[in-house]
Amino acid sequence: MASVPLPLLTEERYLEIERLAETKSEFYGGRMFAMAGASPNHALLSNNIGSLLHRQVPPACRTFNADLRIKVVPAGLYTYADCSVVCGPLQLTTDRRDVVLNPLLIVEVLSPSTEAYDRGAKFEIYRRLESFREYLLVHQDRQHVEHYSKQDDGEWLLRESKGEAGVISIAHLGVTISLTELYASVFGD
Repeated sequence: MASVPLPLLTEERYLEIERLAETKSEFYGGRMFAMAGASPNHALLSNNIGSLLHRQVPPACRTFNADLRIKVVPAGLYTYADCSVVCGPLQLTTDRRDVVLNPLLIVEVLSPSTEAYDRGAKFEIYRRLESFREYLLVHQDRQHVEHYSKQDDGEWLLRESKGEAGVISIAHLGVTISLTELYASVFGD
């Protein structure tokens, strides 16, 4: 006997469900996708990068943690990045003020279960955001950050920072973060 496919959700129905849920889910193509819990290293790195960015971003910019929902309008994706920075006025989808449209920087801490998605399809979708200029992929098993930066010609440039001497320079924000600071207390017992 064949199974009956589940009907697709509308964005409105997803938001109704999501706002009442105890756990977070992403939404894409009419389907909800539950988000997995984070490892201790993942949680520490998310907190560390948010704190380091918050201290350095220009006054017109704000740093957000993984609780702020991001919508990529052209693709219909609702997602939660591990950290994001918005500069200038927040562009929001509704009067509920819980979905932002204009991140300049998005940070994803890589997990074995989501790494391929974060590098591939998700990054491709994020690039459809007009405001999006900087993307950090933070490894949680070693001091290594992949930094993609959108150039004036629209091309994306990859810079990698590795090891204790590594430094991330985020030109669009005037921010510099050492990997020693970012990975502080991550690999301790």
